[in-house]
Amino acid sequence: MLKCEKRGWRDSSVVKTTGCSCRGPGIYDLAFKPDGTQLILAAGNRLLVYDTSDGTLLQPLKGHKDTVYCVAYAKDGKRFASGSADKSVIIWTSKLEGILKYTHNDSIQCVSYNPVTHQLASCSSNDFGLWSPEQKSVSKHKSSSKITCCSWTNDGQYLALGMSNGVISIRNKNGEEKVKIERPGGSLSPIWSICWNPSRYLSIVVIMDLEMVFRLVYVLFPQIGKDRLLNFDPCCISYFTKGEYILVGGSDKQVSLFTKDGVRLGTVGEQNSWVWTCRVKPDSNYVVVGCQDGTISFYQLIFSTVHGLYKDRYAYRDSMTDVIVQHLITEQKGKGQEGVQTYSKIAIYKNRLAIQLPEKILIYELYSDDSADMHYRVKEKIVKKFECNLLVVCADHIILCQEKRLQCLSFSGVKEREWQMESLIRYIKVIGGPAGREGLLVGLKNGQILKIFVDNLFAIVLLKQATAVRCLDMSASRNKLAVVDENDTCLVYDIHTKELLFQEPNANSVAWNTQCEDMLCFSGGGYLNIKASTFPVHQQKLQGFVVGYNGSKIFCLHVFSMSAVEVPQSAPMYQYLDRKMFKEAYQIACLGVTDTDWRELAMEALEGLEFETAKKAFTRVQDLRYLELISSIEERKKRGETNNDLFLADVFSYQGKFHEAAKLYKRSGHENLALNMYTDLCMFEYAKDFLGSGDPKESKMLITKQADWARNINEPRAAVEMYMSAGEHTKAIEISGNHGWVDMLIDIARKLDKAEREPLLMCAGYFKKLDSPGYAAETYLKIGDLKSLVQLHVDTKRWDEAFALGEKHPEFKDDIYVPYAQWLAENDRFEEAQKAFHKAGRQREAVRVLEQLTHNAVVESRFNDAAYYYWMLSMQCLDIAQDPAQKDVMLGKFHHFQHLAELYHGYQTIHRYTEEPFSFDLPETLFNISKFLLHSLTKDTPLGISKVNTLFTLAKQSKALGAYKLARHAYNKLQGLQIPTRIQKSIELGTLTIRSKPFHDSEELVPLCYRCSTNNPLLNNLGNVCVNCRQPFIFSASSYEVLHLVEFYLEEGITDEEAIALIDLEAPRHKQESKWQEITSSQMLRLDDTMDSMGDDDPFTAKLSFEQGSSEFVPVVVNRSVLCSMSRRDVLIKRWPPPLKWQYFRSLLPDASITMCPSCFQMFHSEDYELLVLQHACCPYCRRPIDDTGS
Repeated sequence: MLKCEKRGWRDSSVVKTTGCSCRGPGIYDLAFKPDGTQLILAAGNRLLVYDTSDGTLLQPLKGHKDTVYCVAYAKDGKRFASGSADKSVIIWTSKLEGILKYTHNDSIQCVSYNPVTHQLASCSSNDFGLWSPEQKSVSKHKSSSKITCCSWTNDGQYLALGMSNGVISIRNKNGEEKVKIERPGGSLSPIWSICWNPSRYLSIVVIMDLEMVFRLVYVLFPQIGKDRLLNFDPCCISYFTKGEYILVGGSDKQVSLFTKDGVRLGTVGEQNSWVWTCRVKPDSNYVVVGCQDGTISFYQLIFSTVHGLYKDRYAYRDSMTDVIVQHLITEQKGKGQEGVQTYSKIAIYKNRLAIQLPEKILIYELYSDDSADMHYRVKEKIVKKFECNLLVVCADHIILCQEKRLQCLSFSGVKEREWQMESLIRYIKVIGGPAGREGLLVGLKNGQILKIFVDNLFAIVLLKQATAVRCLDMSASRNKLAVVDENDTCLVYDIHTKELLFQEPNANSVAWNTQCEDMLCFSGGGYLNIKASTFPVHQQKLQGFVVGYNGSKIFCLHVFSMSAVEVPQSAPMYQYLDRKMFKEAYQIACLGVTDTDWRELAMEALEGLEFETAKKAFTRVQDLRYLELISSIEERKKRGETNNDLFLADVFSYQGKFHEAAKLYKRSGHENLALNMYTDLCMFEYAKDFLGSGDPKESKMLITKQADWARNINEPRAAVEMYMSAGEHTKAIEISGNHGWVDMLIDIARKLDKAEREPLLMCAGYFKKLDSPGYAAETYLKIGDLKSLVQLHVDTKRWDEAFALGEKHPEFKDDIYVPYAQWLAENDRFEEAQKAFHKAGRQREAVRVLEQLTHNAVVESRFNDAAYYYWMLSMQCLDIAQDPAQKDVMLGKFHHFQHLAELYHGYQTIHRYTEEPFSFDLPETLFNISKFLLHSLTKDTPLGISKVNTLFTLAKQSKALGAYKLARHAYNKLQGLQIPTRIQKSIELGTLTIRSKPFHDSEELVPLCYRCSTNNPLLNNLGNVCVNCRQPFIFSASSYEVLHLVEFYLEEGITDEEAIALIDLEAPRHKQESKWQEITSSQMLRLDDTMDSMGDDDPFTAKLSFEQGSSEFVPVVVNRSVLCSMSRRDVLIKRWPPPLKWQYFRSLLPDASITMCPSCFQMFHSEDYELLVLQHACCPYCRRPIDDTGS
């Protein structure tokens, strides 16, 4: 369990220097340098510094005048402090030089360095001080009682002070009291020693008092540990570096070892006097003890290993009183037992765990059958003290080994069997078996090796050797036995024949691989040795003892820890490969090798034609390429192929061993495969060696392959020539086209026969792509592909050539004119686009384009453009109306679009006046336009036209021109509409100021009807017609004045051509014309009273008569005689295309010239028209260029 070896000395120099006997002044305190190289002793009035390696006294330090009670080393190792009965504290450097001295009012009882901040706490009988190097003075704090001991927490946050009145005071780094713990005994229970657990996380203080009580207390919380009666006066306490054990010394003249929970484990060393102080050397198991008689003892504590192993489960003792079960593969750990007694033996087997305590044996079992479960529970207790050297547990029994005797006990403690051996038992191991019938492998000191079944009294002798047994193991199949003897030799026997198979030196332990029959490992001399079959041993460095071997993991025990070492099995695998033992090599590889090793195994097996092993190995490295090869070879073997040379040649070709593969192909009579291989590899010089006797197919194939290679290595011109010589025209064209070589393409195209349509089409396609339409056209003509030629002209916008081709081949009309029209529309050449659409017979597309353009123009307030587009739409509809099936619908649309065109043409002026800051239009023009729109917008208002803007313009211009009644009407109408903010004030002001004007209109503004000479009111409820004769007014398309024109109709039976001819005759007139003019100027229609129908000078005037007050409009109808009497210059004719009829107008004021646009048939005062044409170089309405208008 615990072994203490005395590594120290009794230093007589202490006695000599003090001049006292063993009962004189002793060692009051001691401290280690943090690195463990120096030991500082408080002996008498001096400090003694020792070298811990050999106990040499390095130097005695003199500085105190009285007994030194305490000493402490800083955690950083730079300085240490001592306190004395002379009331002083001295700070020493690590070089043993005193650098600072300060005093208290009483003797110094204890000193302690903060492990983090290196702040020094020094305590006297009535106060304590805190000093740090950066402070100029010591910070002192009064104490209510004598301070006997002190200790800092490991994190340096708190300082615990133990006092003679039984109080424990917990202070922070500034000396402020945070917690006060009072002992029940008060001053009768002084605190003699106190120490914090050095654990990083726990804050536990251990208190020793003169009541011989040992306590565990949480800081800031109540006591958590039980009181431990010690039966002696404790004088000192010390933790191991990691806090797992506690040392206690005192009046019992010995040092006792306790667990961190206060369980006594044993005695470290017995002395001749009281133990005043004891310390553990940092990070070690060495203990120094200082006694009252001046003795210094140095001990090494050796903790024996108590453990058990079964396969991958390892159970071991931890901190003397805990049992940990570790899964060596997954590194999981579970606590099997935590107690207050030390454990002397541990055994584990499958789901069983047995632990021997001083007075009993506990048997545990797993909670579940899960292989990953690490939780155990108590199954049985055998409350009895047993003496044994070895403990083994089975499914239903425990086996006790004592000297030469083996005892088999049930879990209830009943002895069932006993075996007496001839010699001492040196090794025992459970080798498995059914529950209750397990087998044991036993090795004796006399060299005998036995197999014992727990249900059988008779032992079976497996073999006997001359040397004592140290370690045993049996192979997985129970056929081989490995023995390590006392001479450190590993011997392997065949169990059945008792033959020694082989032996190896330098072994201290051995283990068979549980997954491979022929593999074992043994350790010794700092090396791990792995042996497979009878091959040489493979060595690698390893410290410790081998205790198990599972797959590629070797379980090694080194000092007190068990570890699983991953060992690649590459070496034994290659040993099998060297002997072509592929299946055995695969079994070794399965235990654990690298990917490189797997690939090497796969390649070797493939070359050895061991396809099954190769397939498994390639599967492990996921090499699909070789798996496909193996699969194809297996398929061929199923079909009856047996030529191994051919199979091996395929393998060599896959491996890149091409010349070896070619030799095998040739040897097996398959030169063509060698040829294909070399051509695929572009090794054409080697391929030529395998060409047949001038076979043209093979030669062509070889040239094609060579061309492919030239193409791949970026030699495209050479590849083109090779492809052409091999007849691969398509590939040659593709390369030339992709590189833009027009010259090579045209050479190829001209060499090709016109019957080779596909290559020629490819050439033409590349010519188009490379912007060489001439060559493309030549190619299309060569193959007679006129449709593609038309498409070429269209794509390249070569319209003249396309039209010429269309004239010769009318079937391509749609293919030419539809894209032409689309191109014109995209370039804003809509009139030409319309013609093209018409020519192509795509009238709906033309209408749809114009409708979209019109809508966009209205939305964008481009009303002149909207008027123009609506006029174009109307003319488009008129063209479509020539189709009898669509005549009525299209004529309706024609009149609607004509009306919208007139409205938008007029509204453009209103919009410009209301939206733009400056306007150059005459007030009369604005007045006429707004009045025209007001009379025209009697129903729905078209999109974009604002009634508010129209009425606002009318109101302002009416007021300015004197039409006050009309202005007032307009302002009143505006009151019922939503007015924009920008003109709100202007309208409100105009509404008020118009009321100051007279309620009538100026007579100069009243429009005259030129048919009946009636003055019409400015506000006409009938619209733009005469209120008397209902004759529609004809307006100028620029100033919107009423023109002196009267529309007349032809008498039935008179054709347009005849009417033109009769008007052109222009019969002579009588001298009554001046009288007509006078009468006309007097606005009187009394011509019928002054002349008869046949004798008046102008027969047309007779046709102007009508019945007064008729509500029906009576048109003016003329006969041939009236037509003959008309002058050609007085007649205007709107020559509408069919299905519309021509319209005829007679000017009643011949001297006032009127001009009509021959395209849109809009009427203008001639002077206005000429001015507008000069400004725009076209008709202001239909935008017909002036050059096309004629005279």
